[in-house]
Amino acid sequence: MKQLILFLGAMVGATLTVQAQSHAGHGANSMPGMSMPMPAAPASASSTEASTLPHLLNQWNAPINDRIKFNYVLIDRLEFATGTGPDALQLDAQGWYGGDINKFWWRAEGAQTLQGSASGSGEGEIQALYSRLVARFWDFQTGVRYDTTWGDGPTHDRAFAVIGFTGLAPYWFEIEPSLYVSEDGDVSARLSATYDALITQRLILQPRLDANLALQDVPRFGIGSGFNDIEFGLRLRYEFSREFAPYMGVTWRRVLGETADLVRAGGDSINETRFVVGARMWW
Repeated sequence: MKQLILFLGAMVGATLTVQAQSHAGHGANSMPGMSMPMPAAPASASSTEASTLPHLLNQWNAPINDRIKFNYVLIDRLEFATGTGPDALQLDAQGWYGGDINKFWWRAEGAQTLQGSASGSGEGEIQALYSRLVARFWDFQTGVRYDTTWGDGPTHDRAFAVIGFTGLAPYWFEIEPSLYVSEDGDVSARLSATYDALITQRLILQPRLDANLALQDVPRFGIGSGFNDIEFGLRLRYEFSREFAPYMGVTWRRVLGETADLVRAGGDSINETRFVVGARMWW
């Protein structure tokens, strides 16, 4: 029994000695109630490393390259039209170059008749615009527009200043309202609206509405004041790829107001129904 008591006393004394040495070694890096030392503060960088840090930062690439310029060309309608009036080839194209905020935007439209007494006649329009993103999905545009007509009679042309918008309205309608002021001070406006209804991922039905109005008569261009015309089209396209889609469809156009009087005086119909076949492409 005496030997057992002596052995236990020796064990207790050794334990107390080890704990005392441990607490003495902790020093300033220890905290009360903790058995592990606090981590030491990191050593400061040397003067040589500090002097080379700006040089290293200058060698790094920018974390985000957000000023890339893009180019886009869309031939929305390249089609052959037949029905009321002479057959014709029609073109509607647009494109832009620039970044997310600012772009150079262009548009081109035209029609060329293919038969009848009006064969060889046509009309064309081109626009050059500055476009700026002003809201989500909406661009403000301003620039110039140039119109010309050709055929058996004299060639007429005129220039406009342009102010307009292009964007995506609620329910995914693409809207393009524009206001034009000609070199002679004539004021006119146009509204275009389209909607892509996906029957499948590749088969798409697109209704389209175009309306024009003018505040003054311009007889040499066959335009009267008020609403000039309204056109509704329905085109069904199949996208073999996202960049190429042939289509077929039908369009209906009605000339209105004083413009209708000018059309009747020229012996033409104020109602046109046409079947169209063509292709839509972009790159």
